Amino acid sequence: MIPAKAAFRALLPVLERGVSALDRAASAFLQPRRARGKLLLQPYVGWGTPGSVEVSGRVLLPRTMRPPQTGDPRLRNVRNALRRLFSREVGGIGVTGTLGDVQARAVSDFDGYFTLTFTPRAPLSPGWHEAALCLDGRQGTTTARVQVVAEARFGIISDLDDTVIQSDVTSVPRMLLTVLTGNARTRSPFPGVSALYRALTHSEQERNPIFYVSSSPWNFFDLLLHFLSYRHIPLGPLFLRNWGVDLLAGHGSYKHTVIERLLTRFPHLPFVLIGDSGEKDPEIYAEVVRRWPQRILGVYIRDVTAGHRDQGIMALRDEVRRAGVDLVLAGDSLNAASHAMSLGLITPDGYRGVLESVTRPA
Repeated sequence: MIPAKAAFRALLPVLERGVSALDRAASAFLQPRRARGKLLLQPYVGWGTPGSVEVSGRVLLPRTMRPPQTGDPRLRNVRNALRRLFSREVGGIGVTGTLGDVQARAVSDFDGYFTLTFTPRAPLSPGWHEAALCLDGRQGTTTARVQVVAEARFGIISDLDDTVIQSDVTSVPRMLLTVLTGNARTRSPFPGVSALYRALTHSEQERNPIFYVSSSPWNFFDLLLHFLSYRHIPLGPLFLRNWGVDLLAGHGSYKHTVIERLLTRFPHLPFVLIGDSGEKDPEIYAEVVRRWPQRILGVYIRDVTAGHRDQGIMALRDEVRRAGVDLVLAGDSLNAASHAMSLGLITPDGYRGVLESVTRPA
């Protein structure tokens, strides 16, 4: 008898083609009608180098949602989560962006996504910039924040679910309950995350960039952005996944592809990798170390699996250590901060900030 997982893998290409065909057929019927109504331009966080920047985003039909509050009823949060998941995208819409003195234009695809690529006439300064975006032929502009990376000492690549934000991804029922009934103000970060990430990204001399790579769908972008801001966690570009067919594909290949892209785009920048033991972060990061041993300063894995994964992760730790990189299986943010301070990645003051955050009474 063929094992269930093997059968699913064999059927996956057929399932993907079928879902994609149905999606395209529905889009071909609905999108011309959607394009005649009021549209929402949702930009994501842009990123790039002084000489080349990209800003992605999505064109959608507007949805009615009040700003989140800590006292919102769970039923309202469930309704808002479903509104996000079942977004109504609009393809074939022209989007024009202006960054400094240059413009870029793109057309949204059938899922509503677009990417603008800017090539400034003069190099942009490192740090944060703003790009003004508008829909062709329509009134109003939308601002996108853009992170330009240069002159940093190192970068940080971090997962989100069960690394930064408590999501219970190791239990599907608990995860669904957490994701569907919470909002950006009620979802909880792990203790010390904000202090640790601020210590890693900021110092007296430079601002080190952070990038978030997650399997969460782009539909939750606004929630995650609000969460980072509300919890005072440093902002950085988010790399999420397309809700639908793309989520059926392997988590590991997607995350590995994004990390490889960042390492290639910033060839002189070493990185710290931060994830958790709930999914495949240890295996993905170990593979990154195998391919780029001189580019990885350290790997921090939050232990969220109650010990049953420890043996395998310790084997990976020994493997990456032979490549000259430490993999730290950390029970909390303080363990990671201690190791980061020993490498000079954060200052003693930064470590004390994490210590105070972790030990502060709830």
